[in-house]
Amino acid sequence: MSGIAAGGLIFALLMTLLALRVPIGIAMFVMGSGGYLALSGFEAAPLMSALKNVAYARLSNYDLIVIPMFLLMGQFATHGGLSAALFRFVAAFMGHWRGGMAMASIGACAGFGAICGSSLATAATMGQVALPELRRFGYAGSLATGALAAGGTLGIMIPPSVPLVIYAILTQESIGKLFMAAVLPGVIAMVGYMIVVRIIVSLNPAAGPAGPRVPWNERLKALAQVLPVLAVFVVVIVGIYGGWANPTEAAAIGAAACGVLAVATGGMRLKGLLTSALGTAQATAMIFLVLLGADMLNTALALSQMPVELAAWVQGSGLPPMLVMVAILVIYILLGCVMDSLAMILLTIPIFYPVVMGLDFHGLAQGDKSIWFGILALMVVEIGLVHPPVGMNVFIINRLAKDVPLVDTFKGVMPFLASDLVRIVALLLFPAISLVLIHHFGA
Repeated sequence: MSGIAAGGLIFALLMTLLALRVPIGIAMFVMGSGGYLALSGFEAAPLMSALKNVAYARLSNYDLIVIPMFLLMGQFATHGGLSAALFRFVAAFMGHWRGGMAMASIGACAGFGAICGSSLATAATMGQVALPELRRFGYAGSLATGALAAGGTLGIMIPPSVPLVIYAILTQESIGKLFMAAVLPGVIAMVGYMIVVRIIVSLNPAAGPAGPRVPWNERLKALAQVLPVLAVFVVVIVGIYGGWANPTEAAAIGAAACGVLAVATGGMRLKGLLTSALGTAQATAMIFLVLLGADMLNTALALSQMPVELAAWVQGSGLPPMLVMVAILVIYILLGCVMDSLAMILLTIPIFYPVVMGLDFHGLAQGDKSIWFGILALMVVEIGLVHPPVGMNVFIINRLAKDVPLVDTFKGVMPFLASDLVRIVALLLFPAISLVLIHHFGA
């Protein structure tokens, strides 16, 4: 059996386990172990050695400490009331526009994503803060929930981003460069979503009525409340890329700063601290389990030679590189129907990365191509959080807005998916969107 056939069989069985609702980490671990056992001639000794080595190699990786640090930073921001301050700030400047409160929700999601790193946490937290205000001003249920579900994806698009950290670890890429590369696409995503809201309320003014104009003294007060949050973002991102601190140190500083802010603003007490620690531990355990499962699966795929054979086949097929990239992105969108963003990154990068790095795209150097593909993958993975039938952000927001039918929320998300498509095409054609900040500040 060829490597591609063996890998295809492992994937088919993995999809079967996922269809049976087996957790993704366990499903990948089972198929990785079973595949390795079968490919090694059903001898237990090689499998036991691989299990020992894979677990130690992964969990002893110092770079992984950055994940719980960023998760803890997000937990402090969630339980410390920083999300409410962000929403008040953006709403103070934009709420008096038609559709302004929905735009403010998107802007607040972007701001919260800058200190969180998790899309689901961003959607859940900002949904609790913004939904009551959107309903109070009479916003249509589809627009209110659609804007928040789409805005929640900015939690992983705006750095720091846990999926980008995982991508960096898998590809030996610089976390700081990836974070810097994600800033401009993240800002474009936020602006694109706001434009979508503007178009919707222009076509249907009743969907997003204007709120009251906030006096300038209240605006300046709201600005003062979010300046510390902006400072945390600048310290973390500029600190990493500027070489002042490595990613783990910057994440620890960011977590400590968010903790201090949460306590100082009166939003968090002992109960919030314990809840934040527990939430961080649970999320970290889940991520590490998925990491171990993915490592075992990738070990089996490496033994089958599938990634090498697939890369060689693609390079020898004569297919246009851009067609190959489009096919990869379509696969990501399809995978988004059955698994979450982290699992998609862990499962596919070891397979797709060698293929992409072996092709020529716009004459990019290898380092630039690696970063460009990482941002592209992140953008397409983020779509899986809102497109049917899974759309975890959609289900989270819809659970908060109990009076809005799920079908209305999915309808409300569709215009934002069109914005995502435009952004992906733009980045495909113009890689400089993700590279300009790196080249400018790295010079």
